[in-house]
This record gives sequence, structure tokens and C-alpha cells, in this order.
Amino acid sequence: MLSAAIRIPTVNPPGAEAELARFFVAELQSSGIEAKLVPTPSPKEGPLRAAAIARVRGSSDAPALLLLSHLDVVGTGATGWSSDPFEGAIRRGHVVGRGALDAKGLTVVHALALEKLARRERPLRRDVILLATPDEETGGADGIGWILRERGALLDGVRFALTEGGSIADSRNKPPLWSVAVGEKSPCWLELRTRGTPGHAGTPSSDAAVPRLVAALERVRTTEWPVHVVPEVARMFRAMAPLAARRDQNGYRDLPTAIERDREFRRRFLRHPTNVSLVRTTVSITVLRGAPATNVAPAEAVAHLDARLLPGDRCDHFETRVRARINDPGVEIKRLLGFEAPSSPVATPLFSAIERVASEVNPGSVVAPRVSAGSSDAHWLRERDIVVYGFIPRWLRPEDTRGIHGANEKISIVNLERGARTLVKLIETFDELER
Repeated sequence: MLSAAIRIPTVNPPGAEAELARFFVAELQSSGIEAKLVPTPSPKEGPLRAAAIARVRGSSDAPALLLLSHLDVVGTGATGWSSDPFEGAIRRGHVVGRGALDAKGLTVVHALALEKLARRERPLRRDVILLATPDEETGGADGIGWILRERGALLDGVRFALTEGGSIADSRNKPPLWSVAVGEKSPCWLELRTRGTPGHAGTPSSDAAVPRLVAALERVRTTEWPVHVVPEVARMFRAMAPLAARRDQNGYRDLPTAIERDREFRRRFLRHPTNVSLVRTTVSITVLRGAPATNVAPAEAVAHLDARLLPGDRCDHFETRVRARINDPGVEIKRLLGFEAPSSPVATPLFSAIERVASEVNPGSVVAPRVSAGSSDAHWLRERDIVVYGFIPRWLRPEDTRGIHGANEKISIVNLERGARTLVKLIETFDELER
């Protein structure tokens, strides 16, 4: 199923997810599951976009559980792949290709779990809904955002959801770490634009667009954003303390104090980019556009910033700080994307179900409520007061996660099968606890 899904290209833009949505609808309908296509906004002369939705009905009006994934993928880049990224090759027990992890593999695990739930002799108390949407990789406004706004009745009764964002860290030397994303950094994408006198590069002008843009970007690049440990991150590291090196365990248990008062701990902690991303606003310079030729001084130059803000920060506040840092009225700043990312509570039956299943499947494992450095469609649901956890039961090593948005993305067949079985166990446990 995953191999076939990878062979249906859905790189966003333009997305073109309708064919893949039809594929999953047909797969679920063939198992006797109620499923249908949900057309979503498509460009006038572009490819069709759509979501797939399916439902296994429960025996009562208990709050429904949503399994949310997305059908679109990022591009593949030019190099580094050992095989065609859209071949869906099955090699050495793995499915290889763009979307194997993010997030066609997630949709497959959801579909397998739904098929197993549909075969139960005794139905669950609640409805379980699968929703695979377009447009997540570019913000979700024309995917889950549109569905909630225009087709919200499809999700009536949903109070809990599971989506991407967390998994199980598989280590040979430590107990498994079940990371459950309860919150995430919010994206703030800005466009910087400068204008200047166009002409021949052999006679540069004093108001050239590219040098002005480069100077502004250098001010942004060299800014050291302050370290700030928000409560959600402090809770995350407190839960992870048993897995830390012995000398760092006390620091993990009280991260705000250790960061402020223990210089050696602070130095060790901030040595790791992943840690830095959780206690600081991060800014990446991504898109750069200037002249179309080497000997041309362009009329304008453009760059994009991808900033990720800590929970509680806002894009408008960050934009104000960037303007002050650049301090050049000749640099136009435009917001491309920005939203707040609320967090979900931990004291819920769904989180308790994850903890119980973790103790049964991986005795001695650690369950940590995580803040994700990336963003997902979860915020659309959290804004509707739906409890959302980013978690899918798959056992990944660090080298596996490098395939997400990178080369040679892959997932083992064992992970797909084990993930589907564990997800069913989790859903059944949740159904028992939440009464």
C-alpha cells in the first residue's frame, strides 16, 4: 500500500493530491469501511486537490477520535537518493521513497488500524475517523483549515486527535523514549525585499538591491536570540531526565534554573542544535532571488526567512524585532505565514492510554510530553479546543529521522506492521479509559 502511494507524486506545490486521496478511499471502501473523497480548493487550470475521509462508527455518542495525516510531500532535492524517490522501492525490509515517513507512511498505518477496528466483533464506544488532507507542507490553509471552515460537519463530535509529530526513539543503550508532541513552535515566515537602480553590473550603483539585502540578512544572521525555557519545554526535559547522562540529570529536572546558574551545564546543553531549537527562536534564511544573469544588477532582490517561535511568542512581535534589528527603511518586510500554536493538556485519558500502552509494549520506557521544533496541522485543531497529540507508534533511530525532508526517506515494513498493531491497542485502551 505504501509503495503504491509513493508512486503517486504529490509534491507541494502544486500538490495534486486528488489521485492519492481516491487511492486511499478505494482501499478503505474495499474493506467495507465508510469512506469518501472530499474535494478541496484547486487552482483554476491546475491539478485537482482533495482529502480522503473514512469513519468506523462506535456504539455510543462518546467523543470521536480523529487520526489526521497529510497526502502532500516536499520535493526531493537533486542528489543523495540511492533510487528514484517516487519508485516506492522495497529493499532490505524497507519501503524507500518520498513520503515513507512524512506522511504517506502515517496514512497507511492509520488505514491499517482502521481496517482492523472495522473487523472487531464488538465495536468501540466512539467513532474513529481517518482524515488525510492536502496542503500541510505549505501551511494547511487549503487543507485541514478549509475543511474545518467549510466542511466542519465532517468532524462533528471530534474531541481528541492523533497526528504526526512524535514517535519512539529506539536506542540500543537506553530505554525507548515515547515522545508525544503536545505543542510545537509556531512558524513565522517573512519576505525581505529591496529595490535599486537596475543596470549593467560593470557600473554598480550606490543603491544596488542585492548588497542592501545582503547587509540586512547579515544583521538577522548574526542576531543571537535570547534563551528562554517555556513551561512546556521544562516539563519535557524533566520527563527525559532518566535518559540523560548522569551529570546532566539534575539539570534536566530543573532546566530553567540550570540554564541560568550552571555555566558548564548551559554550555553542554546548548552544544546540541536540537536543544537550542527548543529554548530559542530560530531563524533560517532560505529563499534568495536576485539577478537572472551574472552581469545584471537587478531592480530588486528578495529573501525569505523561516523563523520558528517558542510557545507564547507571536509573529507580529517577532516581525517588529526583525525590523528594529535591520533598521533600514529601504528593506520591505512582508509576512508570508504566521500563527500561534497553542498546546494540549497532558492530564487526559488519551495521554494516560499512551502511557499504559508504552509500559506494556516497552516495559521501562519513558513517555515524554514533547514540544516539536517543527510545525504541523495540529494547531488548526487545537484552535478548536480539540486535544491533539503528535504521536505515531514507530520505532526510529536518529539515522532514520534524517530522511524526513532529506534523501533516502524510508521506513521498515516491521515498523508499519508493528505501528498499526500498537495504534489499535492504543485506541482500544483509550476507549476503555475514557468513560
